[in-house]
Amino acid sequence: MKNFIFDFDGTLADSGKTGVLATQTAFKKFCLDIPSEETINYFMGVPIEVSFKKMASKYVFEKQEFQELLTCFRDFYKQFEADNLKLFPDMREVLKSLKEKNKALFVVSSKHSTALLRNLSDFEIDKYFQDIVGSDQVTHFKPDPEGLLTLIDKFNLDVNNSVMIGDAIFDLQMGKSAGIKTCGVVWGAHNTETLRQENPNYLLHQPVELLNI
Repeated sequence: MKNFIFDFDGTLADSGKTGVLATQTAFKKFCLDIPSEETINYFMGVPIEVSFKKMASKYVFEKQEFQELLTCFRDFYKQFEADNLKLFPDMREVLKSLKEKNKALFVVSSKHSTALLRNLSDFEIDKYFQDIVGSDQVTHFKPDPEGLLTLIDKFNLDVNNSVMIGDAIFDLQMGKSAGIKTCGVVWGAHNTETLRQENPNYLLHQPVELLNI
């Protein structure tokens, strides 16, 4: 593969606990039924603009109220990430090696680009990526392929030599819809069997295996 397109949460970085804490704290503040960790992890691959309404399906939000919930979550996320967000083992070294092999690296994430850029910078891995697409930069969210198609068009990427790498079925579904290869990683939100059911081209168990695709 020449072009490696990564998800962020659950793929590059272990952010599960951060997302769980921020979601549950925000829901509690708004007096909503608090979703379980299992439920939050399932929806980790889609933007909060979508997942929050699914997790609070019994509640009908006013537009302003929902925006306040999203802002509240993002504030708590930033608060919790300092102690809970971390790169997966060997990930920095893998990214460095891929870059040295002249691979083109990108990120398509369900998180807002402001938080995504902050996280990449804090981990000092932003230098490895040619471009990123956050949830605020698309109209249609994962598993819609808009984010991938934006990069494919912008950089004239060869779809036969490009791979979407993610820990959730939504990443794999997005990759297939965009007509590129897909790679499931089992160290994130969704388990091996769930990912396997999406028939990815690759199914990896540790980051160093990325060097062999």
